Amino acid sequence: MSHTDPNQLDAEVLYASLLEQVKAGLADAHEPAIVGIHSGGAWIAERLAKDLGLEARCGVLDVSFYRDDYAKKGLPAEVKPTDIKFNVDGATILLVDDVLYTGRTTRAAMNELFDYGRPARIMLAALVDRGERQLPVAADFVAAHTRCAPGTALRLKQADEGRRFTLTIE
Repeated sequence: MSHTDPNQLDAEVLYASLLEQVKAGLADAHEPAIVGIHSGGAWIAERLAKDLGLEARCGVLDVSFYRDDYAKKGLPAEVKPTDIKFNVDGATILLVDDVLYTGRTTRAAMNELFDYGRPARIMLAALVDRGERQLPVAADFVAAHTRCAPGTALRLKQADEGRRFTLTIE
């Protein structure tokens, strides 16, 4: 697998690639639904749901209370309520995050998702995989792989009411 320079990542090109992968991957899925992880994953999930005609089966998770480092980090200022308005039982859930990194956010999201029911399957989509996993988590769909310098973060931002994404290194 080749790695893209993080400074060369075009979020819109990556989104188009991810959309095509997800469209093909969900083609035969039983009761597909999309759940985004707050905040960047939720933005991508909402746009995927719109592009795939799944707006009624789109939800958002805020995993703040489910993180294993919650006691150390405390509650982030921008906590949003989880919002899932469809039946999770027996569904194929596409869990969406913007940047896959250690795997801890994904684990927390799966823990919270099971509070809402028992999906038949959970698939994972990420715009970017930056490696350095601490847990055995792998995305089913990923638009790019990259490496970032230690101590830096890759952040998704949106403009034009969610119609345009950009990635920045902070």
